[in-house]
Amino acid sequence: MLAIFPSAARTAIKTARQPLVPPPRPRLADKVYQRKAGAGRKPKPARLVFEAIVYALRTGCQWKALPAERFGSASAIHRRFLEWETAGFFEALWQAGLAEYDEMEGIAWRWQSIDGAMIKAPLAQEAVGPNPTDRGKNGSKRHLLVDGRGVPLSLVVTGANRHDVTQLEAVLDAIQVKRPNPPFRRSKHLCTDAAYRGVTALETILAHGYIPHVQGRHDEARQLKRHPHKRARRWVVEVAHSWFNRFRKLLVRYEKLERSFLALNHLAAAIIAFRKVPLTVNIIYG
Repeated sequence: MLAIFPSAARTAIKTARQPLVPPPRPRLADKVYQRKAGAGRKPKPARLVFEAIVYALRTGCQWKALPAERFGSASAIHRRFLEWETAGFFEALWQAGLAEYDEMEGIAWRWQSIDGAMIKAPLAQEAVGPNPTDRGKNGSKRHLLVDGRGVPLSLVVTGANRHDVTQLEAVLDAIQVKRPNPPFRRSKHLCTDAAYRGVTALETILAHGYIPHVQGRHDEARQLKRHPHKRARRWVVEVAHSWFNRFRKLLVRYEKLERSFLALNHLAAAIIAFRKVPLTVNIIYG
């Protein structure tokens, strides 16, 4: 299978395939087990577990609704999912996707954009709050920072009642890859909407080395009329949010715990990054 990929991609896939998958938990010396070591059912293969997690993420089905004839016990899949989240697997996979995307295509650092999007969260118990746009029902918000092609560089999940500007510094600090300092300040722009206006937000943007481009929708419309040939740049983050919503598990949040929902977002971000790698075939399901 690896023969069909370019040599650079082949090397990256071989390097990043197994070390990212957490090993099985070791047996504790001070714990009494009912079975001897090696007894009982063998653990599910990591490839099958990963396939089941992507299946749930893409289709939005409940964990208990995973096809048993294909994946077996749904509770075992969910238990492995939580183990992998604790080990930081999904965030590491996202970082690996960004590294390969940067090597094969190059991260579009110059024009970045940031924005938040509301998500219904009827069952959530953490990182949840009354949604001001949905009659105060429970909701969450996903804050994204993307590069010029819409690939997510940073992601923060909060309650829906948290204003975008309050999470600006947290999102800029949570970027997953570090960029070498650009030779000129004009090589780093940040496009936002009117929600990020204010002296504090401007100081935060400047402190992180960005040239701010804060425009409301009316300002963008007037500028488009004056210069119809200029390319709009802030809309890229809106497109990125729509890519996340194509993973049905993220369109409405049914995950109760923040770490579970955040891990699914990290997996979706990794898939989006890997999709931007120029390969002759699509190796990512969905």
